[in-house]
Amino acid sequence: MLIDFIPNVVKYAHQFPKAIVDTLVMLAYSGIISLVLGLILGVVIVVTRKGGILENKVVFFVLDKIINLFRAIPFIILVPMLYFLSRLIFNTTIGINGALVPLVVGTIPFMARQMESAMMEIDDGIIEASISMGMSPMQIIFQVYLHENIPGMIRGITITLIALIGQIAIVGAVGAGGLGDMAIRYGQRNMYDITYTVVIVILIIISVIQSIGNKLVEKTTH
Repeated sequence: MLIDFIPNVVKYAHQFPKAIVDTLVMLAYSGIISLVLGLILGVVIVVTRKGGILENKVVFFVLDKIINLFRAIPFIILVPMLYFLSRLIFNTTIGINGALVPLVVGTIPFMARQMESAMMEIDDGIIEASISMGMSPMQIIFQVYLHENIPGMIRGITITLIALIGQIAIVGAVGAGGLGDMAIRYGQRNMYDITYTVVIVILIIISVIQSIGNKLVEKTTH
């Protein structure tokens, strides 16, 4: 039959739009949540470390170890570890809702380290000058730490979002849907043209994210 000679990627082309949308939805939700919480953690880590404006050895020690712990756990193992939490919050472990918990938990530590790194690049002289001017800790946080190295933060966010794309592909393999699900599901049926097409689409998404990140860095670099 003629249909047997139609490439698989053409036969199943109607599934690509939903897979792309699902991937972008997971990227948006988990990216925004991870950015907010990761930024907060990054700030706390910076200001409570030794010599920080709000030095607190206990808080720094606990948060530093928790971040290191979750960064050390391979994401493919973290996903089943958090099934109970997904069920508790969303009453499911599949679909987009089921994927959000492991995606957020797996991304927050990475985002926090990126934000910490960006803030630690700020010259100590600027911090000392701010303290000598009588600025309060909250003023220093908002007017110095979150203002003086915006390009570095954007670079960190860009790197994190690109890494998050890879994690979304992984949760696709365990019932979350999206492009990762398509690549694996049809790849297991030897429909490799679909898998290769998915890889190309993912590369395009990553290129767009990187391009946007680069443009924002250029615009915010003084």
